[in-house]
Amino acid sequence: MQRVFNFSAGPSMLPLEVLEQAQKEFVCYGSCGMSVMEMSHRSKMFEDIKNRAEADLRELMQIPDSYHVLFLQGGGSTQFAMVPLNLMNKNNKADYVITGQWAKKAAEEAKRYGNVNIAASSQDTTFDRIPKVEKSACDPDADYFYITLNNTIYGTRWTKLPDVGNVPLVGDMSSSILSEEIDINKFGLLYAGAQKNLGPAGLTVVIVKDELLGNAMEFTPTMLRYDIHAKNGSLYNTPPTYSIYFAGLVFQWVKKQGGVAALQKINEYKAGLLYDYLDQSDLFRGTVVKEDRSLMNAPFVLPTEEMNKAFIAMAEAEGFVNLKGHRTVGGMRASMYNAMPVEGVEKLVALMKRFEAAQK
Repeated sequence: MQRVFNFSAGPSMLPLEVLEQAQKEFVCYGSCGMSVMEMSHRSKMFEDIKNRAEADLRELMQIPDSYHVLFLQGGGSTQFAMVPLNLMNKNNKADYVITGQWAKKAAEEAKRYGNVNIAASSQDTTFDRIPKVEKSACDPDADYFYITLNNTIYGTRWTKLPDVGNVPLVGDMSSSILSEEIDINKFGLLYAGAQKNLGPAGLTVVIVKDELLGNAMEFTPTMLRYDIHAKNGSLYNTPPTYSIYFAGLVFQWVKKQGGVAALQKINEYKAGLLYDYLDQSDLFRGTVVKEDRSLMNAPFVLPTEEMNKAFIAMAEAEGFVNLKGHRTVGGMRASMYNAMPVEGVEKLVALMKRFEAAQK
């Protein structure tokens, strides 16, 4: 059966080479006589898998030894609670920038545990931009400053990090991790759900500075304490073993592509193909201001809902799936994560050109 071009926002397209390797090793990993799914998380073999995955991620993101890398369960949404429970522990307040639904949900959850100051928001323009953060709107006594680096639904990204002074910067990087270079030293904590650029759903990667560990609120559940997971090497309980193994394969694949810098160039090229066409099209229109456009998620619309539906149906018939946009934006959304080949975007643009020509 021929594979489609899957533009899903997540769970998303994965590298074919990695899928084939996982398929080859699915029943028997190496010479151990069992699948990784059957392997004890306390075994030497799985420990080696986990340690290699961590070492490769540290290399790819240039993560210093002063940070812990944690492989956790619960998805990105659990981090909405874990962040304040572990970090909002000195002055009991934090700054949030609202750039989409996920940032909004994170702020709402944080309000359960302390005072949340909305330092900036782009909700008034349906999150079509990254808002300017004024220094006067920020609290210098905040325990942390929270941003969503890439907005999966609305297709925006931070191209320049906010100046937060000595306040620890916290970032949700779920939909852009390993897609472009980033200076981890500017963050106190970064996290990412795996199901977009790292592997199957079920794994969340947390990169946290050592100095932020050990001050969780007294009532924080043990399973939600970063320091507990750090002390136990992500093995406090049974971790998502297969998802960690698969993410490790993806890390090795990224290294084979030339690393994050090489993938960033490819991602910029792919996004440029689509955005250049949107900018010159008389029919299709992008929904994000140019300077804040995401490399990973590109929403676009046609003049009427009927035309949107017609294009999506035409695309599905030709093997371009999951292009329907989020209900709050409408139209279409092309998610072009690391695993999406250049060919997929080239053929999508060619399809859009054919559709536009047929309307004239």
